[in-house]
Order: sequence, then structure tokens, then C-alpha cells
Amino acid sequence: MQELMTTRETIVWAAKQQIGYKETGTNLTKYGKAFGLDGKAWCGMFVSWIYAKCGVPLPKIGFSKPGFASCQKAARHFAEAGMLTVDPQPADIVFYDWDQNGWFDHTGIFVRRIDATYFEAIEGNTSVGNNSNGGQVMLRKRKFSQAIFVSAVKT
Repeated sequence: MQELMTTRETIVWAAKQQIGYKETGTNLTKYGKAFGLDGKAWCGMFVSWIYAKCGVPLPKIGFSKPGFASCQKAARHFAEAGMLTVDPQPADIVFYDWDQNGWFDHTGIFVRRIDATYFEAIEGNTSVGNNSNGGQVMLRKRKFSQAIFVSAVKT
């Protein structure tokens, strides 16, 4: 008998199913189409799409559809809503500030802690050559020091 997955497990599973997906053209994706912003940077739309597909729509953050496209607006929204966490769990949303200048450049879905320094996340619109606009969905190894985490799943 198969056991039911938790909401967090479902979100991580759904994100893993997208690994390897690549944009066609410049930022043309199913995530952008679903959000109504095809052709734009899509890391936030990827996260929003996964959450919506799993029955956990995110709040409308700057647009008429549930979810977000702007990392900066979303990070601010979640911080103001008191949803930041210092103990990320699988399926939490992660925002990256690569230069540590207060500007959030990219987002993804937290998968697991590797050690005290590193964690894994599934991200849309990334690549080894371009962390924030690389055109594909990948499992990435990241540093805690460059990230903040949002607990968007009620458990």
C-alpha cells in the first residue's frame, strides 16, 4: 500500500519532475505562459507554478495571478508577512542575494540541507554558467550565506 505524501513532499516531488526542462527561445516557457508573462525571466513563475500545481497557490504578489515574478517584491512581501525562517524545510521558498547587497536576484525551492554551509534547491531559469537567467530547471548546490528562506507551506 502506497502512503500519501505530505504537502511538502508533494511540492519537492513536483519540482523534481521538472528538472531538465529548458526554455525555448528567450525565456519562453510553460511557466511564463501560465502566468501571462511568457518571455520574461521565469524563476519566480516556476516556483509559483509548482505551488499552484500542488494545490498551494501563493498570494498574488504584484500581479493578477497567484504567485510572483519579481524576486525583490516577493522577498519583501514574505518578510513583511513574517514568513521568513532560519530553519528551512523541504519545499520552503529560497531567495538568493548573490552579491549580498540587499537585492534578491533569484529564487527556487529548498530540497535539503547538505551541511552547515550548503543546501540543495530546485530552481527554474538557471544554469552552471548563469545562476539567475540560465534557461533551464536544475537541482543546484547553494550556500546558506547567500540565501533567505520563506516557509509558505502550512504544516
